[in-house]
Amino acid sequence: QVRLVESGGGLVQAGGSLRLSCAASGDTLSSYHMGWFRQAPGKERRYVAAINWSGATTHYADSVKGRFTISRDNAKNTVYLQMNKLKPEDTAVYYCGATSYLVSDPAKSPFGSWGQGTQVTVSL
Repeated sequence: QVRLVESGGGLVQAGGSLRLSCAASGDTLSSYHMGWFRQAPGKERRYVAAINWSGATTHYADSVKGRFTISRDNAKNTVYLQMNKLKPEDTAVYYCGATSYLVSDPAKSPFGSWGQGTQVTVSL
């Protein structure tokens, strides 16, 4: 069972950038497809982005397309989320998840093994 730990969150002004990291242990990261999700206060957890096991294929929610980039370094057992042009509506706790398979709509894939999350706050 893979264990995931997110980091890199913080407070940033609108228009700024942050890079989140998701470090995996307990299993080989390349065995999993990975995703980032976020949960704003009082709202359900929502899909942000996904990347296949090799990094060759990525997919994004419309709300972040063109601003966020998901990547991975299997040698370092780490997945990243580069977030640019941040907006106040990006404020949320960000989680990474792992799945053994991706479905045609990656947002509906059975992600799990959630970490504790990392808080991202974007101010005006």
